[in-house]
Amino acid sequence: MKFKLVLPLVGFVFLFGPAAQAQERQVIDVGVSYSYVRYNPATSGLKSFSLNGGSASAAYNFNSWFSGVADIGGYGNGGRGTVSSYLFGPRVSLNRYGRVTPFGQVLVGIAHAGNSFLTTGGQTPFSTVIGGGLDWRWTNHIRIRTAEVDYFLTHFSEVRNTNTQVQNNLRVSSGFVFRF
Repeated sequence: MKFKLVLPLVGFVFLFGPAAQAQERQVIDVGVSYSYVRYNPATSGLKSFSLNGGSASAAYNFNSWFSGVADIGGYGNGGRGTVSSYLFGPRVSLNRYGRVTPFGQVLVGIAHAGNSFLTTGGQTPFSTVIGGGLDWRWTNHIRIRTAEVDYFLTHFSEVRNTNTQVQNNLRVSSGFVFRF
């Protein structure tokens, strides 16, 4: 008698269990962040300065630890012009479903600077970001990006030296991540 009751119950679990689990898996992360960039010109005699702005990112989570990320940012300073970045690459997360999720990423792409940004005309050179951060789970679908700290490499030709220079910059961000 018990066997007749248990067998259909086990079949029901095997049939509908994966579907229930698939509904809980969150595969898309969308983030919005405030970003502070400390820009360090490569030309001697030019002082470092700060840029404020924001970034938006979208990540597709292939599994519990590996994601593909697209990050678009815009940063400005009233007197120095603006810089935009368009970056893509992998992100590795530890304990993605836990209360706190540390992550590391390497993103490559381009950065764009207008005519008024210490450059010799508008430029769109290679750029990369290497860094990581910490997400804190507020709800099942909302995370708070408590901190993200990145090395932000750009290759602009600066005003005083028209050769391509390497700028070693710092980007610090904080914001929200929405999981779907």
